[in-house]
Formats: sequence, structure tokens, C-alpha cells
Amino acid sequence: MKYQESHRTELKSRLTDVLEKEVVAFLNSREGGEILIGISDDGNLIGLNDADGDMLKIKDRLKNKISPSIMGLFDVQLISIEEKNVIKISLASGSEKPYFITNHGMSPRGCYIRIGSASEPMNQRTIDDLYSKRTRNSMRKIRSNKQDLSFEQLKIYYQEQGLTFNDHFATTLELLTEDGDYNYVAYLMADNNSTSIKVARYSGSDRSDLIESPELGHCSLVKAAKQVLDLIEIKNTVITEITEKERKQSRAWEPIALREAILNALVHNDFANEVPPKFEFFKDRIEITSTGGLPQGLSQEEFFEGYSVPRNKEIMRIFRDLRLVEQLGSGVPRILQTYSHECFRFSENFVRMTFPISNKLTSEIEKNSKLVEGLVEGLVEGLVENQKKMVYLIDQNPTITIKELAESIGISTTAIDKNLTKLKDKNIVRRIGGDKKGRWELVKNN
Repeated sequence: MKYQESHRTELKSRLTDVLEKEVVAFLNSREGGEILIGISDDGNLIGLNDADGDMLKIKDRLKNKISPSIMGLFDVQLISIEEKNVIKISLASGSEKPYFITNHGMSPRGCYIRIGSASEPMNQRTIDDLYSKRTRNSMRKIRSNKQDLSFEQLKIYYQEQGLTFNDHFATTLELLTEDGDYNYVAYLMADNNSTSIKVARYSGSDRSDLIESPELGHCSLVKAAKQVLDLIEIKNTVITEITEKERKQSRAWEPIALREAILNALVHNDFANEVPPKFEFFKDRIEITSTGGLPQGLSQEEFFEGYSVPRNKEIMRIFRDLRLVEQLGSGVPRILQTYSHECFRFSENFVRMTFPISNKLTSEIEKNSKLVEGLVEGLVEGLVENQKKMVYLIDQNPTITIKELAESIGISTTAIDKNLTKLKDKNIVRRIGGDKKGRWELVKNN
């Protein structure tokens, strides 16, 4: 297989002294790009003898020899092609252009940009123009109003991944302003803050009847992200279909795409506006809304193609350290494997993702209502929606546990217990077995 250089791909047979030049050129371009080391510039696969050692050198050089900081803007991966080791460096387009080789400063010797398949030096006028437009209101530069911050939650998450979290963590993770104070990223990552994440559920297809709106957040953004993921996992209803050969399960929304959408909204939200993302459940869909619109310089076409321009590179870096997100630019393409472009809406200040409930789940809900009416004719009047779901799930899976009922419907086990008692009093279900852990079955001889 032959490989070819392009405006987004650079090939290197080995690690050389010009790596920083190629990296800077991609950072300063609109689309970012990738560097493959272990493939010659004429496209022949060569491989690397000491790929692990080269990866350590690359990470050190990118961290220390390019300015401003590019942490959160690159991935370094070891990949195997035809049983040969190749290093892939993925680079996002940076928001603090111009990026430059630190030793050469903001000069044509230090600043490069990708033109076609080559990295060309910038002229001084372009350098000065980019510097004048450089983003100056990034969260890294905004001083946190609260300085007595603690980071025990973040420390635990880093230690769980086997990562070092020492006394220099604030500098390493770029949680300080140029004056050495905690910045707004630090505030978001602190154990206590005022950032509230909205998760709302409505009974119908509009916002007229709010059923519940649990309060999440007020903690490290990492912990808040895990809270949102856990809650939405519960609400991503499981429908079980029992056949003679197997037990099939389906969900309201495709889990991988939904997870990517949730994390995408959190990582790319413009928290500097103090408006967090929101997650809303309707009868027929889920809506995920993040603040800030598309990052400057990124078109909708580039967004869908997976070009990465991280709005919050510091948050991206932390989420990647903790394996909440994977490589740069992978989220949207994964969503598009299940959902269409039409599920995305863009405005100047917001990006909204709307995912319809699966057709199978919709038909199962309709089937559920008819099933209940057929099984408990004359008693269906007065049953609430959750009780109807419980009747259906028990009929489909007589061995289902109270915990599984709670997770499938999205309510607490206490609420399940109360509803089972009501269904038992109406002679719709009955317990099989003497203790409270016994199974339940439908009473079908009413």
C-alpha cells in the first residue's frame, strides 16, 4: 500500500530535527493534520526500530519546544501497519495562532504554515496579523474569582489511571494564569464551584410539562461529566425481546453515539460565558445543547469531517488523560455512524444535537400499552406510564430483578417497590417465592 503526502498529511521515514517545523505548520493551518513517522516521503512503509523511545522524545519536544503551549492539541499514537511500527501524531488547529518554535520566536524562522504538501515559513506581516487576532479571552487567562480551591476529586481520577498528580499539577495542567493565580479552568476542575449541569425530562414533545430536573454539577467538571453519563445511561431505556434462542436488547439511543455527543458538548462548551450545556429528554427525542457555536474558523463541513479545533484545550487534555475522550476529532464521525447530519443544528451561540428515539422502542411502547390492556382488561384504567412499562418488562422477562426494572425505566428501586405493591393490590402481578427477592409474574386469568 502506498501512502501520499497532502495538505493534511506529512510522511517521515524517521524522527528528525525538523519535527517542530511540521507540527507548527499544522497548528497554524485551519484544519490541523497528521504526521506519520515510519513511512518515507515517497509513500513506502519502513517502520521504526525504537518506536517507544521515539514516542517519549516526541512528547517531550512538543511539550517544551513549541509556544504557546500545545497541550491538548495533539495525540501521539503507536499504530501497527503490516506488522511494522508507525507513530501517528494527530494535530488540531490551534486557537492561539501563531504557534512557533520557541528558540526562534515569532519570526519567519519560527512560524510555519501548511501550504499544499509542504510546510512554508510565514512572512512577518502574516505573523503580526495572526498575533493581533490571537484569542485573549481563553479560560486559561481568566482569573478565578475564588482562589481557595481544592482538587481531591481530580487527584483521585488521575491516580485511578495510574497518572502522577504531584505538587506541580496546577502548572502541568495549565490551571494557572500568567500571574500564577488559579484560572477559570482550575475553577471548573475544583471540588466545589457554582457550575450547574441541567438535565431535564418532559412528559411530551415540548417543554410545557417538566417531570423532573435533577441538579448536577457544583463539583469537578470531570465528576459532573461522570454524573451525566451515569444518569443518561439509566434513562437510555433497555427493551428486552425474548426469543426461543436468545434474549435481545435494544436501547432508545445508540450508546456509543450518545456518549460521544455528551462528552463533545461538555468539552467544547464555552464555559467562559458561564452557560453550561444542557441535556433534555422528550417523549420522542433527546436534545443536547452546548454554548458557543462552532469554534472560530471551523466550517460545518469541516466539523462533520472530524477536523478538530478544541475550544477548551485544557479541558480536552484533562479528559483525554482520564480516558473520557479518545483521539482528536473522533467524536463527530462516531456520532455520524448512527445519526445523520440533520440531527445537528448550528447558530451563532449554540450547537444542538437532536437524536430521535429509536423506531423499535417507539413501537415497543405502543405494543406495551396494547399488551397491558389485553393482559389486564378492565384494570388498565388508573395505571401510570411507569407501571405499564413494568408490566411489559415483567412479561418479557419473568426473572428480571428490581434493580434491572429501575435501570430500564429510569426510576429508583424504592419507586419500583411502591409500584409493584400497587400492581399487586390491583391483582395485576404476584410474587413467586417467599422472600422479597422472589420473582414477579403477571396475573393473566383476570
